[in-house]
Amino acid sequence: MASKYKAAKDKYAKFGVDTEKAIKILDSIPLSMHCWQGDDVGGFETADSTLSGGGIQATGNFPGKARNPEELRADISEAMKYIPGATRLNLHAIYGEFGGKKVDRNEIEFKHFKGWTDWCKSMNMGMDFNPTFFSHPLSADGFSLSSSDKGVREFWIEHGIACREIAAKIGKALGNTVITNFWIHDGMKDFPADRLSPRERLSDSLDKIFAKKISPKLNKDSVECKLFGIGSESYVVGSHEFYMGYAVKNQILLTLDSGHFHPTEQIADKISSTLMFVPELLLHVSRGVRWDSDHVVISDDPTMAIMQEIVRSNAINRVHIGMDFFDASINRIFAWVIGMRAARKSLLCALLDPLSLMRKAEDAADYGVRLALMEEARNLPSADVWEEYCSRKGKPCGLKMLSDIKKYEEKVLLKRK
Repeated sequence: MASKYKAAKDKYAKFGVDTEKAIKILDSIPLSMHCWQGDDVGGFETADSTLSGGGIQATGNFPGKARNPEELRADISEAMKYIPGATRLNLHAIYGEFGGKKVDRNEIEFKHFKGWTDWCKSMNMGMDFNPTFFSHPLSADGFSLSSSDKGVREFWIEHGIACREIAAKIGKALGNTVITNFWIHDGMKDFPADRLSPRERLSDSLDKIFAKKISPKLNKDSVECKLFGIGSESYVVGSHEFYMGYAVKNQILLTLDSGHFHPTEQIADKISSTLMFVPELLLHVSRGVRWDSDHVVISDDPTMAIMQEIVRSNAINRVHIGMDFFDASINRIFAWVIGMRAARKSLLCALLDPLSLMRKAEDAADYGVRLALMEEARNLPSADVWEEYCSRKGKPCGLKMLSDIKKYEEKVLLKRK
């Protein structure tokens, strides 16, 4: 291993790349690990909570999904044995610990998430948070914060306010800023007669939720757009243009989800553009296949492009990276591990690019050399640097990793009914 890494280090040095510096930067960048991969976005509000509505859908029925917070925490802990680097937990409001009692969304409090907070503290993890506006009787018609029913809007406004208060208390308890992400599924299956009024109501509802100022040391708010969802194919109230405008106007974070745009549209090019007008970005890294299907992230060109743009825009300190996929067709530990490792590996490749030489060629208008360098970078031994990094972090690679996860599947997952 040492000889392979030394050879890789020397080869990169010829291109002006310091692999040790790249590894150090890589290790400092946190990735937010989404809890909802572990139970197919069901949550723990009731004993039989399942995903329903909201324009999203978990597909597959692989056995062994987590049925309670204890199992979910155990599964996350198992996955983290194979995930190198700083990791945060991304939690949705439906994952509170309610003690078997009926607690409606507008009644949730910090005490329902203290168990998660204490666990994150024990794991030396930061946490991110999400209000849950879907899978609820008061949003079953496809509308929540933009509903024409004032009572429905007020219910969801109360939920949003409660979530910000909870996030601030989590941030204070952990001594680590929480990013609270607002995604609202509101929309219509067919063409609406009035596109404007729901957006006016959504804007007004968000204004009420964000009215109270919270220290950015405790909580930062982000708003997330979407092109379409299942059941909202023709109209989504919170479009990219809506949230781009709202984030710029109010100087809050904008969330870009790599599955929330047209299938041929990539979010990489949006990063530098949006950073000119909003203070920070939150990314939800996913992999849509023909639609927003939230496949497990892999080291493909779109993922590589996202990480390259973060590095090339010198935006590491202004872009927060989170995962957002929920594949129920495979072992959920594998899903987390594959996706999180792929994202970090892609980030490493971006940090290993011979960027100074590329920019020098570009500044000289020598685009042939620039393109040649980009192509040569693909053949540089990034895999050897990745293996060295994983080795330093005590995380297995290759067949050892596969066999260990399969053992957990046999001993734990397959025994759940």
